[in-house]
Amino acid sequence: MASGKHAHSAEVFHTRGQYPSRAVISRAAFEHNLRKARELAGSAELMAVIKADAYGHGAVPVARWAIAAGVQWFGIAQLAEAIDVRREIGEGPHILALIAEPGALFAEAIELGIDLTVSSQAALDEIARAGARNGLAARVHLEIDTGMARGGVQLEEVASIAQSLAEYQEAGLVKVVGIWSHLACADEPDSPVTLEQVKKFEQARSLLAEAGVYPPMVHLAASAGLLWHPDTHYTMVRPGIMLYGLSPNPAVATARELGLEPVMQLEATVVSVRDVPAGTGVSYGHTAHTAAAAHLATVPLGYADGIPRSASNSAQVLVNGQRTAILGRVCMDQFVVEAPAAQPGDCVTLFGAAPQLPTADEWAEKSGTIGYEIVTRIGVRVPRCYTDLDDEPLENCD
Repeated sequence: MASGKHAHSAEVFHTRGQYPSRAVISRAAFEHNLRKARELAGSAELMAVIKADAYGHGAVPVARWAIAAGVQWFGIAQLAEAIDVRREIGEGPHILALIAEPGALFAEAIELGIDLTVSSQAALDEIARAGARNGLAARVHLEIDTGMARGGVQLEEVASIAQSLAEYQEAGLVKVVGIWSHLACADEPDSPVTLEQVKKFEQARSLLAEAGVYPPMVHLAASAGLLWHPDTHYTMVRPGIMLYGLSPNPAVATARELGLEPVMQLEATVVSVRDVPAGTGVSYGHTAHTAAAAHLATVPLGYADGIPRSASNSAQVLVNGQRTAILGRVCMDQFVVEAPAAQPGDCVTLFGAAPQLPTADEWAEKSGTIGYEIVTRIGVRVPRCYTDLDDEPLENCD
């Protein structure tokens, strides 16, 4: 995916028409990262996390690639997301919805074979009622709050809910498939918080066992746990961000140091250029002025497309083989760079995999955020262009 003039020469179309930008999504890079995750997981089953539209990469195409590579488990945040993906990919792989609000479409999810998270007694009762109406046992995973204070059953509630799970399972209303929790500080390899969470998780497992409940799928580690805490792998791991080629914590190890390959390359086409004298104010508020006579290029991406406004005057792009920083404020729909010899139609690459390109993590550092946010916030006006293993077109690509 080289950057330069007309790096993608054919037209790339969004479902609602032509757009002057694209996020090029590499199947080869995704499969490379998937292999890396499998190596680290060892004998543990792998649940590929494709929440938030696969971190902005496209949940359905990514799921299909993963299925072709043998993945049989997927994790998705919201139940509606899980239902949409199930309808697209069909029966077969297991899908776990990690979140479900009261009154969610539990009956439909059960019919579709979607696994459901139990995070409270009320949620369990509602899921069991939905299973009774369907005449089907709901597949459930008990979420334990081991230290996030965000979701899940607190330790003092586990004994009671374990008894309910045993009773509902005996009645054929639920099937207890898994138990899980989430690590708060796994991206800090030496944090004592992880050890404390593991202790609580083990206590919860013991309480389930006392009630005669033995979930076969035990999962605690996401990407950071998979990378830096092998004792948390249990019978299943849930890699997310690492599958898309980003590090959970670049301060500990960058994606390149971890052997990961960025899956997304973000590009746009220069729409206009102008020559301006020294001292020219650029963009809103004139927060930047040209130091000398300059050749400016306008790039049709802005904060409506997910480009952080906080990247103003800091983040870099690549134009015709040269890096250059954003000049002035990022606007809703565009930003400006100084790019000698740039012409309308030239390709501007914001981040990607090639060594000369900025990375999503570099953009995150310049924007005061994390790489997760950079890729997941890319908006709907940016068509996703999917490339196959041999760089031949797969979908929406030239």
